Amino acid sequence: MTTLHLCIGSIAAVCTTLAFVPQVVQSWRTRDLSGISLPMYTIFTIGVLLWLIYGILIQDWPVIIANAITAMLASVVLLLKLKSCLAR
Repeated sequence: MTTLHLCIGSIAAVCTTLAFVPQVVQSWRTRDLSGISLPMYTIFTIGVLLWLIYGILIQDWPVIIANAITAMLASVVLLLKLKSCLAR
């Protein structure tokens, strides 16, 4: 892998990971998850966990780090959504 590939992958990883921060913050503050799709976040979180496993298998640090952080962020929203669904 060239330095250019690593830089592009790292920048992409930072952008896609940071994209979830506003949703987590808003969900945490307001506890309003009415606009969040439970099936979508469930499938998405599973997909991110699989990307994490894939990154580990191919030993690709941008993939590993980005998906580890994204998995944590998506899990927070998913758990808040599950909690709000169970409270109904």
